[in-house]
Amino acid sequence: MMKYKIFTPILLLFIGLINAQNKDYSLLLIPENLKENANSIIRNQLVDIEINSQKTLSIKTSKTITVLNSKGLSNVDAREYYSDSEKIISIQATVYNSFGKEIKKFRRSDFSDQSVADGFSILTDGRYLYLDYTPIEYPFTVVYESELKGSNTAFIPSWSPIDDYFESVQKSEFTIHFPSDLGFKYKELNFEARDIKKKELPNSISFSVENLVAEKPEELSPSPNKILPSVKFALEKFRLEGVEGTSKTWEDFGLWMYNSLLSSTEELSEETQKKAKELVGNESDDIKKAKIIYQYVQDKTRYVSIQLGIGGWKPMLAKDVDRLGYGDCKALSNYTRVLLKSVGVESFYTEIYGDTNKRDFQNDFVAMQGNHVILTLPNKGKYIFLECTNQSVPFGFQGDFTDDRFALMIKPTGGEIIKTNEYLEKASTQISKGNYAIDLDGNIKGNLLIKSKGIQYDNAFGIEKKSKDDIDDYYKAHFNWINNLKMDKIKFHNDKDNIEFTEELQISASSYGSNNGSVMMIPINVFNQSNTIPQRYRNRKNPMEISRGFYDEDEIEVLLPEGFKLDAKPDVTEIKDKFGVYKMEVVVISSNKLLYKRSLLISKGIYDKVEYENYRKFREQIARADNSKIVITKI
Repeated sequence: MMKYKIFTPILLLFIGLINAQNKDYSLLLIPENLKENANSIIRNQLVDIEINSQKTLSIKTSKTITVLNSKGLSNVDAREYYSDSEKIISIQATVYNSFGKEIKKFRRSDFSDQSVADGFSILTDGRYLYLDYTPIEYPFTVVYESELKGSNTAFIPSWSPIDDYFESVQKSEFTIHFPSDLGFKYKELNFEARDIKKKELPNSISFSVENLVAEKPEELSPSPNKILPSVKFALEKFRLEGVEGTSKTWEDFGLWMYNSLLSSTEELSEETQKKAKELVGNESDDIKKAKIIYQYVQDKTRYVSIQLGIGGWKPMLAKDVDRLGYGDCKALSNYTRVLLKSVGVESFYTEIYGDTNKRDFQNDFVAMQGNHVILTLPNKGKYIFLECTNQSVPFGFQGDFTDDRFALMIKPTGGEIIKTNEYLEKASTQISKGNYAIDLDGNIKGNLLIKSKGIQYDNAFGIEKKSKDDIDDYYKAHFNWINNLKMDKIKFHNDKDNIEFTEELQISASSYGSNNGSVMMIPINVFNQSNTIPQRYRNRKNPMEISRGFYDEDEIEVLLPEGFKLDAKPDVTEIKDKFGVYKMEVVVISSNKLLYKRSLLISKGIYDKVEYENYRKFREQIARADNSKIVITKI
């Protein structure tokens, strides 16, 4: 009875406290499976978009998110962009503790206001309001609400219920209302194996989902846009910064872009046109003329992002780029196009989605899809693609930011979907030749010549722009298996004509070989060990993608120390699988000289998740072979 009398007041007090809270926001109401692997949980998210006409739309957002730990803080996303074309009508947030008790309320005046340009080389009228909240405890819940009105209907927000990794979704709903005469359209992506509900009416559509557990990133998964669910929306009749447009077909859309955004930007002064013609002189080959003009643009201009009104989508006037010497991807690509036109070379402004994770233009969904612009140069039935924002990149080299994906080429006659060039395995090469000598104490000293092409050129050529300290740090990380590494000489040659980057290195390292006096063991592969093994997963969820293949070939002479002879060497090794081929051989040239030969081909491909473990074992075998040792003994 005594226990009951003591417990009863405590219980009543606890019940009273719970009743005083907002029960809807209590952590106790979240299903346990949604907490697993989660840094944050979207409790309820409602987005309601009203497209009032071709030139106006409004967006209402209500989001309740529980942040479980500091890693989930960035997932709150309580921010809104605004400019002359997009207005924030209202914005507010309320923070609750884990029991649902209100901690703090934020009104519009409490939100921080910042230019999009802060910390970046950008010219823009865009700003954003954001919630700058430092938690006093975890977990906590934020209820965030906003209302926006805009005059650009060329871009309608997409629905991506899974916004971040390590974030669960208890409920998410997205609704769009639209007039029937604007050609509303949508495209569903990656809905497979997810219970997503859709409700479609003549003038509205809504999507909803409940109880999505947190996604964990998995090594070698396809990019999120290929595996996470989303819906894209667009109008066939839209408005962009006061300019009305149409996007029924890619041809129509491209024609609108050329007539509305490009054709009025082509004026150049007579002086500049004369200079361009003087630069190319009597050259009659279009590609050679294009190389001259491309180099001129690289020498003359620098990149500055332009996000001012229609300038966020329309290039600066070519004559302004010529006068000011700067521009963004749109302006610099267009400027190069107009200069080429002035010397009789045809090229085309091309919209693309630039990212190291490849993203295609959806051929069956005509809409604004790009975030970058390059230039396309026809050449004997093929295309050369020019990156006009980088002062260092060679003519015709794309790199991994724009390679192997569908893009929109804009001609005066309309738009056309084309595919950029792919760097095949044998075009992305790293060829290494060198030598090293081992002394009596197991120290090594050697020379290495590395020639890189294709995507491997892209990975390497930026080194020459780094500081001496950064270069030293780079090679210590690159040769991480060599303790006590010293870079005695480093020399670079960037052959932009053949798009080949050469590294000429002299290295030394003490105590590389383990030496007990009469016997020495030396890992024979000094210069190119593939020692990274993919992570093991007990229950892998995603398929596996090798997005780009490559080919390495090494030939290294090894000089043994005087007074020692070869006692043991690794057998000839060949490891072959669907993922690629590895070969390694140690050839005896003479009593004190060996030739180490190695090649590795990794093939591009998308594989079922069950193949991941086979690939992991394939790379594990390669790592083991790359760590093979020779044994030498005193004579």
